[in-house]
Amino acid sequence: MDIYRRVSEREEDSLVKPVKLHAGVNRESDFMADGWRVFKIMAEFVSGFEMMSDAGPSVTVFGSTRVHDGSPEYLLAETLGRLLAAEGFSVITGGGPGVMEAANKGAQFAGGPSIGFNIKLPNQQEPNKYIDHNKLVSFQYFFVRKVMFLKYAQAFIALPGGFGTLDEVSEAITLIQTGKSERFPVILIGKNYWEGFYRWICDTMCQKNGYISDDDLGFIYLEDSPEKAIEIIKGFYPDGYSLNF
Repeated sequence: MDIYRRVSEREEDSLVKPVKLHAGVNRESDFMADGWRVFKIMAEFVSGFEMMSDAGPSVTVFGSTRVHDGSPEYLLAETLGRLLAAEGFSVITGGGPGVMEAANKGAQFAGGPSIGFNIKLPNQQEPNKYIDHNKLVSFQYFFVRKVMFLKYAQAFIALPGGFGTLDEVSEAITLIQTGKSERFPVILIGKNYWEGFYRWICDTMCQKNGYISDDDLGFIYLEDSPEKAIEIIKGFYPDGYSLNF
């Protein structure tokens, strides 16, 4: 015997409450837009892959957009770009001003490939003028841009910077730690700037709490010298270079 009372059709209709959508949201049209957005994402990947197909060994350089021409950080990044190009590396940056501009400038003046992966932002970040012709890709999506930074880089070099720089460094470390990427050196240039962060990783994350292991620190370097950074990169690959994934 069924002891549960059946709900009449009229009562059933009264229990179905319409879902309130957020103001300005049209569920059907938004889902349709998401479907078409996949093709925009694919197009960005294809543009990046095609442009990097002949780039060769590369190093990605990060740092603040707020560094000005002639400052110590700008000159350091420019020297770094020049030294990397002299060693046969393509120099990849985020394509914008500050440290990115300086690294592209050093690479271009040294005759090496100077590559920029720009990002379209509300404040309209303009690509710097030292990116080689046909070596600039402007991305709408940060995650596509990150794949390009990571896939082709034989090293990450981070000069002093803000949240964006920290985000890229953390992304690289996480992918290496989890085995999603091959190991490559992550070099923090500027001991006065990075030492507190690096010490916190070593002492608080690793030694005190055990949230990471000593092996997770084996590819992170803290340096001041661009020349030393070059030595680290060259010594990290005794068997030659390869893509990270």
